[in-house]
Amino acid sequence: MNVARQTHPALGWITVLLIAVVGLFYVKWFPYYNRAFVAAAHHSIGQSILMGKEASPPAPSLQAAFDYAMAYGKAIWQAMVLGLLLGSAIQALLPVDWVAKLMGRAGFDSVAAGGLISIPGMMCTCCAAPVVVGLRARQASPGGAIAFWFGNTILNPATLVFMGFVLGWNWTALRLALGILMVFGVGFLANWLVTPKEAAAAEAQLAELATAPQTSNAFARWMQILWRMTIQLVPEYMLIVLLLGAARAWLFPHISADIGNEIGWIVALAIAGAIFVIPTAGEVPIIQAMLALGMGVGPAGALLMTLPPISAPSVAMVWRSFPPRVLAAVSAAVVAIGVFAGVLAVALKF
Repeated sequence: MNVARQTHPALGWITVLLIAVVGLFYVKWFPYYNRAFVAAAHHSIGQSILMGKEASPPAPSLQAAFDYAMAYGKAIWQAMVLGLLLGSAIQALLPVDWVAKLMGRAGFDSVAAGGLISIPGMMCTCCAAPVVVGLRARQASPGGAIAFWFGNTILNPATLVFMGFVLGWNWTALRLALGILMVFGVGFLANWLVTPKEAAAAEAQLAELATAPQTSNAFARWMQILWRMTIQLVPEYMLIVLLLGAARAWLFPHISADIGNEIGWIVALAIAGAIFVIPTAGEVPIIQAMLALGMGVGPAGALLMTLPPISAPSVAMVWRSFPPRVLAAVSAAVVAIGVFAGVLAVALKF
């Protein structure tokens, strides 16, 4: 008898649920519950990780790279471990066709499922990326996986609460309205871009997975997948974080009233936000600091929508999981929504 068949499916489900619930409670839910009271009492959740109390990030250097990587790593390492555990467990411990049944359809249903499931996750874009890789490996549709990826950051309920207390509830309303458009609209766009040939290939791969003989215990496969994901994703991720930490001063110039509401600044900050990497809710103190230094609300609105959902490291982590044109299209859509957010912030006189 095949050893892998002796593993009861219920054990896989229980393990995945325990990892998700206990991990999210420890890493996200309980800390953010306490942090909400800090935000309400002090109208702040800490210093900007981008530049601290200064008006501009430090000049490019090895020290700047190391300092940012250390600060960022300290903020996200627990969530990254959780993301790797979940991304690998989905592939090894759940039934092969479960993800495809829930999120594999090419229409809006899979997008809705991915977006709604993401909301309790509250992970940053890089920590959600391993889970996205796991979902795509089990044939979640591109749109469903994108909605899950973006929903973790853009529809994060804790970040929305922090934003209201720190920046103002008008910023929360803007984020929520455009966030729903981004998560579900861009997810639908991703599914619309899938060709019939790609859909047929996904069906064939799923059928192959379902019929392939299992030669090892499910928990042994989990450890193998976890190791493979870690050595494949983490080194390139760390390298790009170091590069971005060094290049902060090139992406974000000296912040002052000189950065106004001109469309050029809105577009430039939207692009910079889509490239740079921050921990969960890191955009809140960054925008707070920039507004205090006199930056216009237009660039702030752009950063509100582009800093959280994608970054150069997270795109690199999921690059193998999507057709390149799909990933390019959704990245461009994020920047476009960021520009629209900046224009709206100006028009509504934030």
